[in-house]
Amino acid sequence: MNFLIVGLGNIGKEYADTRHNIGFMVADELANQAGTSWSILKHAYYTEFKHRGHQIYVIKPTTYMNLSGKAVNYWMQQLKVPIENVLVIVDDLAIPFGSLRVKPKGSAAGHNGLKSIEASCGGQNYPRLRFGIGDNYPKGRQVDYVLGPFDTDEARELPALIAHAVKMVHSFVHIGIELTMTNLNTK
Repeated sequence: MNFLIVGLGNIGKEYADTRHNIGFMVADELANQAGTSWSILKHAYYTEFKHRGHQIYVIKPTTYMNLSGKAVNYWMQQLKVPIENVLVIVDDLAIPFGSLRVKPKGSAAGHNGLKSIEASCGGQNYPRLRFGIGDNYPKGRQVDYVLGPFDTDEARELPALIAHAVKMVHSFVHIGIELTMTNLNTK
């Protein structure tokens, strides 16, 4: 079976280690563990590898967050991957930092990357891995917060959380979303 894993983020140095780029960070670790490297192709950084009989395609859209759907839709069509085999990795303000949750579908909850995917790929029925970044910011400072770096304590915990996210991606591919939710979602 074929799977498309999408790490959401923004390209450019100024965004590299920001909360909004956690999708890119997880995608990078996925590629790193698989020993593959990235190519710059249409709308995305692209890599692929085989894992226990499954073909896994990974993209990091180069369209910027607000147009992520353009890249996702293009690669889904190109690679002929059905929507239920697409997993979008996204930062989530609604759940606490350190919380990782896979869901089969859901609303965009104000996330511009997800809004774009919803618009381009026909609705809310696509799996996503929600990486909690918490909402520890003063009123009106949401943009600064999501486009800001993880704080020192968070940065210390990040490698283990990213590793858990990668484990969730492999679980999604090999045993499906339901069991991944049961076994690996964290509070």
